[in-house]
Amino acid sequence: MRTVFKNGQIYTGNAEETLFPGAFVVEDGSFLSVGNMEEVQNYVDNDTKIVDLGGKFVCAGFNDSHMHLLNYGYTLSMAKLSEHTSSMAEMLEYLREFDREEQSRQDWKMQNADKCGETGEGREPAQRWLMGRGWNQDYFSDEQRFPTRRDLDMVSTTRPICVIRACGHCCVVNSRALEVMGITGETPQPEGGYFELDADGEPNGIFRENAVEYVYGRIPHPSLEQIKEMMRLAVRKLNAYGVTSAQTDDFETLPVPYKQVIRAYRELEQAGELTVRVYEQAQFTSAASLREFLESGWNTGVGSQRFRIGPLKIVADGSLGSRTAYLGSSYHDDPSTRGLMLYTPEHLETLIQEAAAHGMQTAVHAIGDGTLDVLLDIYQRVLEKYPLEDWRSGIVHCQITRPEQLERMAQLGLHAYVQSIFLDYDQRIVEERVGKETASSSYAFHTMKEKGIHVSNGSDCPVEAPDVLAGIQCAVTRKTLDGSCGPYRPEEAMSVGEALDSYTSEGAHASFEETVKGKIRKGMLADFVVLGENPFKVPVEKLREIPVVATYVGGACVYRCDA
Repeated sequence: MRTVFKNGQIYTGNAEETLFPGAFVVEDGSFLSVGNMEEVQNYVDNDTKIVDLGGKFVCAGFNDSHMHLLNYGYTLSMAKLSEHTSSMAEMLEYLREFDREEQSRQDWKMQNADKCGETGEGREPAQRWLMGRGWNQDYFSDEQRFPTRRDLDMVSTTRPICVIRACGHCCVVNSRALEVMGITGETPQPEGGYFELDADGEPNGIFRENAVEYVYGRIPHPSLEQIKEMMRLAVRKLNAYGVTSAQTDDFETLPVPYKQVIRAYRELEQAGELTVRVYEQAQFTSAASLREFLESGWNTGVGSQRFRIGPLKIVADGSLGSRTAYLGSSYHDDPSTRGLMLYTPEHLETLIQEAAAHGMQTAVHAIGDGTLDVLLDIYQRVLEKYPLEDWRSGIVHCQITRPEQLERMAQLGLHAYVQSIFLDYDQRIVEERVGKETASSSYAFHTMKEKGIHVSNGSDCPVEAPDVLAGIQCAVTRKTLDGSCGPYRPEEAMSVGEALDSYTSEGAHASFEETVKGKIRKGMLADFVVLGENPFKVPVEKLREIPVVATYVGGACVYRCDA
């Protein structure tokens, strides 16, 4: 069916554009024509549907270039600690209330199992984990420290509890969880992570980096249907934020085989429920598992328009907030540590080289400049061995950087997957964590672009909400969302057009789709978002307040705001 959208302010995808065409035509999932009403009038006949945009702003659908879609869906059912972290005491009280409510729901299910066609097998409260995510000790007003098992024991000593920090790089469990896991002071520490011990040599409940796998491996595994429901929840939320494409790391989210994740996506696609275009950032931690994946026929670009395999994803270090990002020198506020490399340089090089040998794109999580040093050397050696012309590999996060590192990134043709929304929290701590000198060259989005680096934007959801307009506001203002801090390094600000492009056309470039989507142009996929106001015309401090009115994927409306 042919549809004409008229009376809009249409940003086609050119940051220098000052005139906005007012109409476009959609047919068979793509843009057929873009221009003023007179220009598109030739496409109108008796069967054409006309949609009046009412003067609203339209741009290409948002592309979140790094997130965790499955994990986002998983966390939507958890205790939402990001909303209850004004103090340690408040968080613990909220967890108690969440536990009571969950147990009430479970009691009802047990009592009505026959009516609902369910069984109560394995559902005793002591066996079900209480899960929460989103706490941040820097936001606690009473005690700015990590919680421990003793804190969580005040919530429950009979039910295993796991609360994940906002960054996702560490978690805390209670004593019951430690019992279930069989973790004691004698348990060997994992490579690339650790669990903390009390003065008496016993675990205090805090697990960092690779040690979190000790915890996640004991949490009950979801079924295929549960995975699909998590994806449905996440996709609906993404559409409500105007997101039409997601570059997502899902394979290591839950302790299930990657084939189960792929099957879930493909079944949703076949059912018409996958209303976000997925580019899978395929995480593998061993060369053997990566090789098996590649030899099974999977590789960058394999798939459909709704689900395709993207790069090999590797997590090389930790996070700034938990002081596990690997720095070039010691942490300014904790000289005893530089953070953590999760794998040896040799292991990282083996993985990247295996991908390059098969022409597979790579995307490596690196927050600290120490990690970036290691990766730049690896990429240089790998490209000398495999001189791939258009590899489009890149660095995910790319936060703590030095000027000469950005020069090398540009020379190596590496992409920068940034998260401007991180400025809302990180500018409060970055100088304290890494020192004034290092902070003065970090989060260098404008400099990256000046050097010719492609810069796409994302949320790292569920680390942050996939709120694109909030991310655009941070990119443009370089301030916290509440305006209380900043601007931090205002010379690195993006223009509104550049910020929009970072969430649209630059994301498309990261997935080799710059000729397919990311702009409102004839022949491109009709993925677009309708906003209540024009971002070019509102005060920059109000960008996050712009409402998403409707979201379209392939010309079909997948979200509409009823307000």
